[in-house]
Amino acid sequence: MSTTRFLVPAAALAALVLGSPCAMSAEEIAERARQFVKQYERKIGPLEKAAGQAWWDANLSGKKEDFKTKEETQNRIDEALADPKAFAELKALQDAKKQMDDPVLVRTIDVLYRIYLEKQLDTDLLKKIVAKANAVEKAFNVFRARVDDKEMDDNKVRDVLKRSKDSEHRKAVWEASKQVGSVLESDLKELVKLRNEAAKKLGFKNYHALQLFLNEQDGDGVIKLFDELDRLTKEPFATAKVEIDVELAKRYRIKVDELRPWHYHDPFFQETPSVFSADIDEPFKNADLEKLTADFYRGIGLPVDDVLRQSDLFPKKGKSPHAFCTDIDRSGDNVRVLCNIPKPPNANWAATMLHEFGHSVYSSKNIPARLPYVLRMESHILTTEGVAMMFERLAKKRTFLEKMGLKVAKPDEFDATTAKMERYQLLIFSRWCQVMLRFEKAMYEDPTQDLNKLWWDLVERYQEVKRPEDRNAPDYASKIHIVRAPVYYHNYMMGELFASQVHHAIARELYKDENPDAVIYLGNKDVGDFMKKKVFEPGKTLSWNELTKHATGEGLNAKFFARDFKGK
Repeated sequence: MSTTRFLVPAAALAALVLGSPCAMSAEEIAERARQFVKQYERKIGPLEKAAGQAWWDANLSGKKEDFKTKEETQNRIDEALADPKAFAELKALQDAKKQMDDPVLVRTIDVLYRIYLEKQLDTDLLKKIVAKANAVEKAFNVFRARVDDKEMDDNKVRDVLKRSKDSEHRKAVWEASKQVGSVLESDLKELVKLRNEAAKKLGFKNYHALQLFLNEQDGDGVIKLFDELDRLTKEPFATAKVEIDVELAKRYRIKVDELRPWHYHDPFFQETPSVFSADIDEPFKNADLEKLTADFYRGIGLPVDDVLRQSDLFPKKGKSPHAFCTDIDRSGDNVRVLCNIPKPPNANWAATMLHEFGHSVYSSKNIPARLPYVLRMESHILTTEGVAMMFERLAKKRTFLEKMGLKVAKPDEFDATTAKMERYQLLIFSRWCQVMLRFEKAMYEDPTQDLNKLWWDLVERYQEVKRPEDRNAPDYASKIHIVRAPVYYHNYMMGELFASQVHHAIARELYKDENPDAVIYLGNKDVGDFMKKKVFEPGKTLSWNELTKHATGEGLNAKFFARDFKGK
């Protein structure tokens, strides 16, 4: 993607900042680069720490004043990164990087270039984007569905969709959960417009293209990968969905062609409905998910006790209804997780705990402090998501649960159910990610189109879920990631590929004679050592595909994921 719409040519910038190319040695250029990196850490590090704490506080409380502080701290970072003199020097260093012989320094300059590039805009525009994004996120966090004048949090919505056999009640709850889309629609459309305006001023055709560039991804390459996944998953998904639909129709005493979105057990059909014989929630009803999480990660040599002490794991009014992990300051001592574990706990939240604390071990806890601040983080969004997903999958392994002290009443039935659910989950999630990627891409390419129609066209094509008759509502805006983490979701799918590839590498290197399906890592500190050396310790010194090769011996591909969803 071209980024050449700057008023001062690169050569002139180099002369302006570094002096004549003949006047400075390679070592002098490298020293200028090292000084720039140190100044960045001294100036931006404290600002990011303050912003990280403010973001945590706002998501925990939902209070107007906390969201105001969050907005102010982000504005201070944006103002610092928008400094045209600093960017001019950085651009010159980027152009002169071939004269540096320190690969870590070169990588640091590359990463910093992308960080600064996004902010080379008028500060008023940056503030407008932050203010609008902040308002939308706050409205999303405090929204609760209302049915029959009763407030329902996200856990309650999901519980109804999982358990109720009353189609009309299910429909009412599903529709109520989607009302947040109507609340946010106008502001979200304005935010999309502002994001596109910013991207075009930086020389990109739209915000989607900008974000792919900033995340070191090629748009055509991503689409090619997802087209391959479409071909791989289309037929097995269709076969799986026939079985799921037959079971759902029996449960609700309707015909298969009468199934609508509210008949699936997740508001977006991104998870496998519980239609099989075993109750996968049963083993968790009396489980201590904090202890389970702590015991597991301690057993593989990646303890998270300190993270648990700093985390907030149960629902409360105003709190974000979702889950995330955050590393406040990259010090190794300030990593924390937000969850909303219900009472009694269930399989979904057991998996979520393993997932979020998987993020926590792939943080500055296990990324060496010797790395420059800017590289003291995960290689990429998709690699940290992949690590979290790899550990999350254990929640559906009976042998794992039993060895963790949980009781499974009907082992054979549980095994048959979870094996099928795990395979189906990979297929279902793959199809859902197709919707998210292609919707966001099309939305940023043409935000004036009928987005409601676009959303349901994609849902019908890739998920084979029929749109509700006569519905014309902004259901796309009820998905938090479109609001808060734009152009992010495709990385979940690429993370699934990474998860499968790393798991098979672990099975191959540490469990040479075992079927990868049976490998559960439990109590094996070699697994923690593998993850530290092969995945965590490089930090961001390697790009996502370089890290994949470092950890598994080959670039990211779909073949191991395909083996996993095909099963035995």
